[in-house]
Amino acid sequence: ERSPELVYDYTNRGNLVAVISNGTAVLGLGNIGPLAGKPVMEGKSVLFKKFAGIDAYDIELDTEDPDEIIKTVKLLEPTFGGINLEDIKAPQCFYIEEELKKIMNIPVFHDDQHGTAIISGAGLLNACEIGGKDLSDLRIAINGAGASAIACGEFFIQMGATRENMILCDSRGVIYKGREEGINEQKKRFMVDTNLRTLEEAMKGADVFVGLSVGGRVSKEMVKSMAKNPIIFAMANPDPEITYEDAMDARTDIIMATGRSDYPNQVNNVLGFPFIFRGALDVRAKTINEEMKVAAAHALAKLAKEGASENVAKAYGKSHFEFGPEYIVPKPFDPRVLLYESYAVAKAAVKTGVAGKDFDLSEYKSHLEQKVEQQLRQA
Repeated sequence: ERSPELVYDYTNRGNLVAVISNGTAVLGLGNIGPLAGKPVMEGKSVLFKKFAGIDAYDIELDTEDPDEIIKTVKLLEPTFGGINLEDIKAPQCFYIEEELKKIMNIPVFHDDQHGTAIISGAGLLNACEIGGKDLSDLRIAINGAGASAIACGEFFIQMGATRENMILCDSRGVIYKGREEGINEQKKRFMVDTNLRTLEEAMKGADVFVGLSVGGRVSKEMVKSMAKNPIIFAMANPDPEITYEDAMDARTDIIMATGRSDYPNQVNNVLGFPFIFRGALDVRAKTINEEMKVAAAHALAKLAKEGASENVAKAYGKSHFEFGPEYIVPKPFDPRVLLYESYAVAKAAVKTGVAGKDFDLSEYKSHLEQKVEQQLRQA
């Protein structure tokens, strides 16, 4: 009680993350409940260990009551060094994360929101550079208004996009000022004064399309109507809003990403959560703040410009990867992701004053470099 920080010296708390879910929004499956969702959460825990050496334990909660979830997770705080919220439906997920961040002194991170936002944000930075576009000038159409879509919109604004140039669409169409049907507090933040009413209209002249909805929602004609060098992130799984083949058939000046590994530029959350938590845990961060998330996105964008090693390319059946329209985000199996991203997150935590201990960043960087070199030797 007198020296609570000693728990990090005598126990595994500093390397232990809880993967918390009630199974109400499992990717591609929807509300399947806690039991059916358990294999997904166990898989998530394996990824924490495989990519960042973090011990993670899945905890499925048999309740859809947000306040019950908040109370339960708060009671678990002495056990864990961090909390990863997973597959909890919107809009409850926003409230749960927001409240837990207020009352807990360890990182709380809803991966469905922020993981997708960070990886796609990294891709957006590089796509803008390749296509000669400026974030602040982008006209962005987002289809989907769940956890991932809302978080992507907010994160792109953090990185320099403007809210007035962003159109958010849900199943009813454009979220415009004055609309009353199907509106919640999160959607209200994206209400704009516009005469546009459909996704088709929103995509005309747009620089960016971000899809976090359902497959087959976008036609070739809609792609053709976009601005020069359009950026298309069709991230619905397992079927994207438009297939890579159809988009490329519509026009050739596209930079495209999907959620699938069999197409270029996979937006895969495993590029985020293991390495973000690694950096946060190592500095004993009290939270994962916006600066840490932005730092993670910039680190991934920077690494993509370095290309990938022959061994990494071979894992994907390729001879090489080099920075360009078909390589705007790094591959998860690139060992350097640990060095670039975890270091950037730790550095941002120290800089913003949320690190829970004195921390030597140069020593930490050397430590990560050694781990990466070890992995490269074993490859």
